[in-house]
Parts: sequence; structure tokens; C-alpha cells
Amino acid sequence: MEKKATTPAPKAAAEPKKSKGGLLNPAWVIPVLFVIALCIYIFLLGAPDHFIDGDHEKGPKPGDYYGIVYKGGPIVPILMTCFLIVLVFTIERLITLGKASGTSSIDEFVRKVRSLLDKNQIDEAIKECDKQKGSIGNVIKTGLEKYKSLSTDTEMDKEQKLAALSKEIEEATTLEMPMLQKNLTIIATLASASTLIALLGTVIGMIKAFAALGASGSPDSAALATGISEALINTGLGIGTAAIATISYAYLNSKVDDLTYSIDEISMSIQQNFASHN
Repeated sequence: MEKKATTPAPKAAAEPKKSKGGLLNPAWVIPVLFVIALCIYIFLLGAPDHFIDGDHEKGPKPGDYYGIVYKGGPIVPILMTCFLIVLVFTIERLITLGKASGTSSIDEFVRKVRSLLDKNQIDEAIKECDKQKGSIGNVIKTGLEKYKSLSTDTEMDKEQKLAALSKEIEEATTLEMPMLQKNLTIIATLASASTLIALLGTVIGMIKAFAALGASGSPDSAALATGISEALINTGLGIGTAAIATISYAYLNSKVDDLTYSIDEISMSIQQNFASHN
């Protein structure tokens, strides 16, 4: 009895390649940074060498900024944590966005791919994507591979092919965007939250200063000035952190916009090329 030949099952369509997410997970990075900030506050800023006779109650030595910052109170390690978070995630985003850009200049890559598309050299354009790598290379390669498969499709009309090509590129871009924007929300949040946390520390310090002044029963301008200066340490740390976070977020967000614009630019070229050659 002859065996019937079995036809192999059709292969599932390959999913667009997705770049890896961020290098760091906030769930464990933030607690670690808080512990580091607390250790710096207690063991470095609060070291006895920075205080008169090694006593915190007698105040910091004249001109010793370590001791002065320590007297800012318990809000200081929280603000230091905010600063470390902004610093660490800014570096992490720079590394991640650098990898997302690929191995060569984005502008040069865009020019090469558009030039190859004008000549209808799709295979060569795909090879350029393999060389470029990164998010932009992944998205454009997905679009070009869909371009090739649709070119030989005889069941769909031109409008359906263009819609399918556009959808494929859009889905590939959607997969990449969360990776590009990851952790930017944390930096943006700290740009405003740091100032509020600093204000809380300042208010607490002012309350303590005036309470101590009232308990003494006699006006002491020197003690009041010392208390106010310690309270304003939190303001300085918070404003500095907020300024760095604001600048960092604006710069990183512009890098993401540049990548997105480059992807959109080549995607439009792919669709226009497909419309003119198919």
C-alpha cells in the first residue's frame, strides 16, 4: 500500500525582531541606589572628622561642606538617591539609545537605503540593515522583507499591498518604541519631584529652627541663621537634581525623536518605492 505524500505545514510568518529593553531594571536599581545614598550620608558625610570634637550636636567644622550637608537632615539621603537615579538612568539611556542607533551614522544609513531603494535594490538594502543593526535597522529590515514578499503576491491588489506594508512597518516601530522610551518617565518625574522633596526638607528644617528658637526663650540670630542655612541645603540639592533631570530628559527625548524621524523617513521611502515599482 502506497503512503500518501504529506505536504509540509506552512511556516508561520516571522515576527519582527525586537531589540532588548533597557540595561537596568528600576525595581532593583532604585533600592540599591537608596542604600548607597544612605551609606554615603551616614559614613561619609556623617563621619566624626567633619564635626567639632567629633560631636554632631556641636555642628560641623567651619568650612567643612561634608558636615554642612549632613546637617540638612534625613531628607538629604532621599535627595541624593534622586540625584543618583537621574545620573545612572541617564547613562543607561545614552548607552541604550547609542545601540539603538546602530553601528554607523543614522544620516549615512538613511542616505544609503534611500539610494538603494531608488535603484530598486531591495536585497542590497536589507544587507545594509544587517550591517546597521539596532532599532532602526530592525524596523527597516522588517519593512523591506515585507516589501519582497508582497512583490511576488498575486492575490492582493496594489492598495491592499500598500496597506499591509504600512501595517508591518507600523507594528515593527511599535515594538521598538517602548525600548527607546523606557526609564525616561522616571527622569521626567524626578525633574519635578526633586524640587517638592527639597521643599519638604526645607520646611521641616525651618520648623525645627524656629521651634528651637522658641524653646530657648531669647532671640538668637546666630542660631536662627544656622538653622535656616541647614534647611536650605535641601533646597540646593533638590534644585540641582531637578535641573540635571530636566536637561537630561530634554536631551534624551530629542534623541528618541531623531530615531523616530529617521524610521519614518525611510518607511515613507519604502512605501513610495513600492507604489512606483509594483
